[in-house]
Amino acid sequence: MCFLSLLLFCGGCKKAQQTSSTSTPSPVQQKTGAQSGRIEPAIVACNLITTGEVAAIQGATITDAKSSAGVSGGMLMSQCYYNAREPNMSVSLAVIEHNPQDASAPDAKSYWTESFRGFTGDESDEEKPGERKEKRGGVEREEKEKRVPPKRLDGIGEEAYWSGNRFGGALYVLAKDAIVRISVGGPDNEQIKIDKSKALALKALERLP
Repeated sequence: MCFLSLLLFCGGCKKAQQTSSTSTPSPVQQKTGAQSGRIEPAIVACNLITTGEVAAIQGATITDAKSSAGVSGGMLMSQCYYNAREPNMSVSLAVIEHNPQDASAPDAKSYWTESFRGFTGDESDEEKPGERKEKRGGVEREEKEKRVPPKRLDGIGEEAYWSGNRFGGALYVLAKDAIVRISVGGPDNEQIKIDKSKALALKALERLP
């Protein structure tokens, strides 16, 4: 469940442990394991969407794209961070796939099934044992936001989920034995960010090997 525990926060600015030098933020922060030797993912994220395509869909001036790769949660991950001239308008793309260097690592479909199992969108708001019921005002609202389950989206990839709250979010798509994650910055509301993320994901899926 480490994958899902970060769904609402993976668009932040923390840097994952990586084997290639870059300033790209990591979409998966927990249980990051660095392997010795050079990491060469089969799918390079920056090859899936051009800077021009990102600029057109995001409505921003993309100045460059920074590539990185590493191992996270046992999976091999390639990342591309599209820097924008406008504040907070950058875009993050990640591709998560099976790590051939780790015989015990799951494939993308198994990882996906384990990560999203139980998130059907009808979770009960009942508090779990040990939770405090004395929450008030903003604290209670904040706790409810953290429990918002991923939203299932149709019409893209084999399966797709949007995970987010009023602070931001990310689109996750399962396709061709890989997981594609896209997060867009900016002041847009959630639906516009979902639409932009889907448009970018469709570009990426066309180029998956």
